[in-house]
Amino acid sequence: MTDETTYSGVAFLGDPLEPRPVTIVVEAGIITRIEDEKRVPDRWICPAFFNAHTHLADTVAMDIPCSGDLESLVSPPHGLKHQILAKTPPEDLVEAMRSSVLSMIKTGTAGFIDFREGGAVGVSYLQEACKDLSSHPVILGREGGEEISDGAGISSARDISSYEEIVSRMKKTGKLIAFHAGERDSADIDAALACEPDILVHGTHAGPHQIRAIADAGIPVVICPRSNFLLGATTSSDHPPVREMREQGVEILIGTDNAMFVQPDMMQEISFAHTVYRIPAEELLSSATRGFSAAGIDHTIREGNWANFNVIDYSDSNLRFSHDPVTSVVKRSPTAQICASIFYVESKLINHPFGGGPHV
Repeated sequence: MTDETTYSGVAFLGDPLEPRPVTIVVEAGIITRIEDEKRVPDRWICPAFFNAHTHLADTVAMDIPCSGDLESLVSPPHGLKHQILAKTPPEDLVEAMRSSVLSMIKTGTAGFIDFREGGAVGVSYLQEACKDLSSHPVILGREGGEEISDGAGISSARDISSYEEIVSRMKKTGKLIAFHAGERDSADIDAALACEPDILVHGTHAGPHQIRAIADAGIPVVICPRSNFLLGATTSSDHPPVREMREQGVEILIGTDNAMFVQPDMMQEISFAHTVYRIPAEELLSSATRGFSAAGIDHTIREGNWANFNVIDYSDSNLRFSHDPVTSVVKRSPTAQICASIFYVESKLINHPFGGGPHV
């Protein structure tokens, strides 16, 4: 007989999110039943976050004093971050990336997509950093790292002369394809779209016809608001054109981008995005938690899914006075109230209790 574990509270179910008082029954990592309740403990059960764009190796350069434009700081192959990465000993890179993955886990993130520099060796460093952690990394390699990873994380099409050949190889092997596009301007978006990628990152300066093309192709766009503002890719809520993307039906995901500048904390990211872009809280939290369908990752809380969720205990917090739990999670970043994170990586449970036990 399979052991059952139950979790009771107001859970944010499905997509779009529906807060309901329930008990969630988990067997062998699968949500087998969701039972409605009249009374539940002072807990919210929120789907696990999925960070759809990171550069975790940049952790080694965290908050280093620097100045310059986007190209001089982060563009390959001579940007400041690339110079620092090239000089960093492998053991320091592994330790730094592992520390950032642990930071994501502690703030409720169960998976992420990383653009990993350094070829096959660089990919192997991130694989080593994630070993035995309760995280589902999607690693997109560069400079030959595509061959041993989940696919290709291509910088701007104007930066990589061989991008079409890389795309061809990925399509032949059924691997994922992602492009940075539209971060500096709109000039590299059409080239990326012509490659029919699985995902675009940034879209900061996408124009109307490009937004329509992205929507028609069903390509998700990862927005990275804090990074865009910090690196000067935008100075206003008009970029990325989130309102137009939403109106056209573009699927929006959320990423934190360079750990050199931005802490990989998804609650901080969505709080900033909600304030600046006025994205409705339910929609924004869904974007930050649903996962990444192209990689088979689905964090929504529904019967039949793997259990990947955070339990937020607000019993001793002013959150007890919230009239809208979803909005409160988005606006108020209650990471201190996470009492347990239940993350399943395939059929393996790795439970992270923070001041509380797993049976909640």
